[in-house]
Amino acid sequence: MIRLSVLLGIVFCLGVLGCRPPQQPSQAASSSAASSSTGTIVSPSMNQALNYPPTERGTQVDNYHGQQVADPWRWLEEPDSPATRAWIEAQNALTQAFLAKIPEREKLRTRLTELWNHERFGLPRKVQSQYFYSRNDGLQNQSVLLVADSLDGTPRVLLDPNTMSEDGTVSLVGTAISDNAKYIAYGLAKGGSDWNEWYVRDVETGKDTEDHLKWIKFSGASWTNDNAGFYYSRFNEPAPGAALTEANYYKKLYYHKLGEDQSQDRLVYDRKDEKEWSFSPVVTEDGCYLVIYVSKGTKRENQIFLQDLQTPDAPVTELISGFDASYGFLGNDGTKFYFQTDNRAPLGRVIALDITKPEQANWTELVPESKMPLESVSLVGDQFFAVYLKDAASQVRTFALDGTPTGEIALPGIGSAGGFGGRRDQTETFYAFSSYTSPTTLYRYDIPTKESTVFRKPKVPFESDQYETKQLFATSKDGTRVPIFVSHKKGLKLDGNNPTLLYAYGGFGISLTPGFDTRSAVWMEQGGVYAVANLRGGAEYGVPWHEAGQKLSKQNVFDDFIAAAEHLIAEKYTSSNRLGIAGRSNGGLLVGAVMTQRPELFGAALPGVGVMDMLRFHKFTIGWAWVSEYGIADNPEEFAALLKYSPLHNIRPGTAYPATFIVTADHDDRVVPAHSFKFAAELQAAQGGPAPILIRIETKAGHGMGMALSKKIDETTDELSFLWNAIGL
Repeated sequence: MIRLSVLLGIVFCLGVLGCRPPQQPSQAASSSAASSSTGTIVSPSMNQALNYPPTERGTQVDNYHGQQVADPWRWLEEPDSPATRAWIEAQNALTQAFLAKIPEREKLRTRLTELWNHERFGLPRKVQSQYFYSRNDGLQNQSVLLVADSLDGTPRVLLDPNTMSEDGTVSLVGTAISDNAKYIAYGLAKGGSDWNEWYVRDVETGKDTEDHLKWIKFSGASWTNDNAGFYYSRFNEPAPGAALTEANYYKKLYYHKLGEDQSQDRLVYDRKDEKEWSFSPVVTEDGCYLVIYVSKGTKRENQIFLQDLQTPDAPVTELISGFDASYGFLGNDGTKFYFQTDNRAPLGRVIALDITKPEQANWTELVPESKMPLESVSLVGDQFFAVYLKDAASQVRTFALDGTPTGEIALPGIGSAGGFGGRRDQTETFYAFSSYTSPTTLYRYDIPTKESTVFRKPKVPFESDQYETKQLFATSKDGTRVPIFVSHKKGLKLDGNNPTLLYAYGGFGISLTPGFDTRSAVWMEQGGVYAVANLRGGAEYGVPWHEAGQKLSKQNVFDDFIAAAEHLIAEKYTSSNRLGIAGRSNGGLLVGAVMTQRPELFGAALPGVGVMDMLRFHKFTIGWAWVSEYGIADNPEEFAALLKYSPLHNIRPGTAYPATFIVTADHDDRVVPAHSFKFAAELQAAQGGPAPILIRIETKAGHGMGMALSKKIDETTDELSFLWNAIGL
């Protein structure tokens, strides 16, 4: 199944009785602050005075449904203005000067580099007789795409993004291989932007054709089975200078024929009456149909449209309409189509329908809903491979085409399994398995014998057998049971004195499942505890779990996280002054919200590329697509809910906030950096305690996808150094 979050590319999580509710900012409170955020504090652990760069406070005030809300840092929304660039340089200079005085910083950098310096592979994909997979020799900024004539054959380099820029900031973001394995269409991103440019390369010669496509965002490519061209979707070219901020509407679906200029591409489908609709193409394996995913924002519900490719100029027809559930196309036998769906099954099921009579009354249920959420399904070798979640850990089962259970794939332990790609006529598939204490291992699964064998196992200088993972359950404010994975060295003493990093996400139906991470590995090596909470808003327990953390119920997510933090303290894993919290994107919003609601509960906060201004997020790039998750300030009821937790608007002058290290990037055109800029300015101005408030602004980087490894090591070094300094290892 192609997951909707992947198709959109918008990927961007925890409450007890007696928690202090957030206070809404008043105009009086805003105007009582100083006219700039210049101030001096002393870092308690370093006795280091911090002189924050002057940040001019503007006079912008907005009227929301009769309520006046100040926005004094509006000018920071202009990322390339001279004033903003000067502010960025000053903030980065302050942050780097602070970090340079942390004695452990270079030791951490050295250890992170050692752990990252190991050979890594991507899952193979077989097309015709050739295998395509990625490899990184250890410290390459970007992985290299290889092709080989057999699994054991000597591969050759097909695509090396490292040769496409001097600093490793060009990344490979998507590939599509023609059915005859002669061509590969591939997308590149520069500097971390979501904007991609696509090219075509001859697999045999390794040379590019003249094909070059631009203004593509959140789109893959799907070849026709005659290998003459492929389908893709794109936006209109943005206004000059607005590529990183302009809202992206009116996506269109095109067909590109090899050898032709993009201006000649055939428009397949668009909707001038639906500016928020997005289209993602998939050509069926038999080449007879074009399946079109129709999505709206980041809603899990989607539609399925269809075009008969056997009939010239056939119209696009609506196969499944109404946005009533999620549907993932798995494959087809003629007019019989297979889908994974949560229609009438909140935890997911597999159905079949005949496109000549697609009414729901004619649908056939093949794999019924289980007690466990169905995370993903694929159809390979005429079998369904179904990945379920049991308390956020993977279980994999197989089924025949009629839904008859055919077995379960034994996994090495509690962790995450994913992959299981391939075609109907293949007898093998590949999957990856990882846990919090074990690096990712790749397996080949032989379908006829049902045997798994190791394809690639990394040699990582990390003693996995010295560490353990446990699963705890906290009780949230409303009584909801919240899972927490806790990993650490064996023999940990529960004395309430262990430095602990709590990570979460809690949104968009994204499940956080166990996986090895270099940052957490180094953290645990130094004696730290690494905890991951599975909050509402994710999909760890299916659709109901996701919906319980959306829109007017978003506070449940923050309550869940707070409950997880308090549970770790109650169980004597840690204490407030030894507890750090981290999250990125929607998880950055999470960190910003809980640290403003319960600042005394945490010793340090690391919000990364977070959505911090909940009143204006929808005005930039793809932010409008998140309205289905968060709501919108244009709606009075949703405005009131957003204002209650919006991190930017709930900072209270004179409050002692935990040590905070904000991370963003100047080319983030998904969560624009103004969110972090404004949050940092307000927090520096309001800080009433001694802890430092710093922001790190990466250049030539975006939301995180495709970041050069050298930049990733630098950023992780700085995050761990700050955390080390703040809560003490």
